[in-house]
Amino acid sequence: VFPGANVYSGPLIGSHVGADVAADLLAIGMDEQEEVVVLVDVGTNTEVVVGNKDRMLAASCPAGPAFEGGQIAYGMPGFDGAVEAVTIEGDECRCETIGGGDAQGICGSGLVDLLAELRRTGKMNEVGAFTNGASEFLFEPDKGMSLSRADISALAQAKSANYCGQWIVLRKFGAPVSDISKLFLAGGFANYVNVDNAIAVGFIANIPTDRVAKVGNAALEGATLMLLSKRMRDVAEEMVKRIEHVELELTPDFFEIFVEGCMFNPMARSFA
Repeated sequence: VFPGANVYSGPLIGSHVGADVAADLLAIGMDEQEEVVVLVDVGTNTEVVVGNKDRMLAASCPAGPAFEGGQIAYGMPGFDGAVEAVTIEGDECRCETIGGGDAQGICGSGLVDLLAELRRTGKMNEVGAFTNGASEFLFEPDKGMSLSRADISALAQAKSANYCGQWIVLRKFGAPVSDISKLFLAGGFANYVNVDNAIAVGFIANIPTDRVAKVGNAALEGATLMLLSKRMRDVAEEMVKRIEHVELELTPDFFEIFVEGCMFNPMARSFA
């Protein structure tokens, strides 16, 4: 590093809701939004922010690594050879890999597709059990790659963490799904996920797909804004002071919401 350089650390919002989220909010201009919008930054810790220029609520969801390939027998990150898209027609499962080569495993976007397709075709029920009584589903038979009941259980819990964060923060904000004008999906994995399938299994709020915007690495964009502009740094620092941090585990009915979130169904559109 150039010895005369200035080093700047972005402002923190709350426990496990860090400066990367402040950078996200700066990138999407959350402090300028008139209508209610939602930011979902998907990762091992998924962050959810709901609000507009007048009020913002934020929470961190401990989703774990399942959708990044961890705890999944044939899971892997989004590298060449990872199954990134899945369709099922009858008994045939068609997989597309990153780079177009032979399958080496399955990454997050492929897992979301596979879960949604198993539900769509009736091969898996809402609690994640295979309807034919099997203990696994071969998605790449030639390679012997399968999705097991243990894999589905890990994915259900990871998905439910994302579900709970969105559900609880939206309910606390007092905004039904119909009030959401835009849902911003941030993060590398989220940039490649099939939105229809993510909604179908309850991974993100059940809103019209034309209201979902993939914003990629918004944290990097926001960090760039902060580094290049003192005014943007000031905006970020003032903005975080107004954000209410929601601790999900203190929600009285958290367990009931978590159990509901483990089901592979779309999220309800109201939060009564």
